[in-house]
Amino acid sequence: MTKEEKETKPRYGTVNFEKRNYPRFNIDLPVEYSRTDLFIKHGRAINASEGGLLLYLPEQMEIGQPLRLKLFLTSGFELNAIETLVEVVWMDIHLGKDWGDYRTGVRFVEISMEDMGKLKNFLRSLSG
Repeated sequence: MTKEEKETKPRYGTVNFEKRNYPRFNIDLPVEYSRTDLFIKHGRAINASEGGLLLYLPEQMEIGQPLRLKLFLTSGFELNAIETLVEVVWMDIHLGKDWGDYRTGVRFVEISMEDMGKLKNFLRSLSG
């Protein structure tokens, strides 16, 4: 094989590059959510970033599904709630019928500057 052939030969393999804009932090916090304003259901936020959340929800969602979400943050003895509109960006398969949870990735669509400030402060407290 000549030097030119080696340089033009395609390379195969699997490389996993994370394309995250914000660092993720592991958490385990309660959330309330609704598809509409009528029925509120409960889930858990498992990790968080300034861009979105990983949720465990008791039901399967569709990609693109908007949700009204309230995330409950703890800071010392203080309890804060962040209200936001999120959009489902990915869904994982059911974790087993005994678990009753679906891994669901959501991104923030609408969040007030005040609530984003609360989230940033909370995440900053986790990093150091």
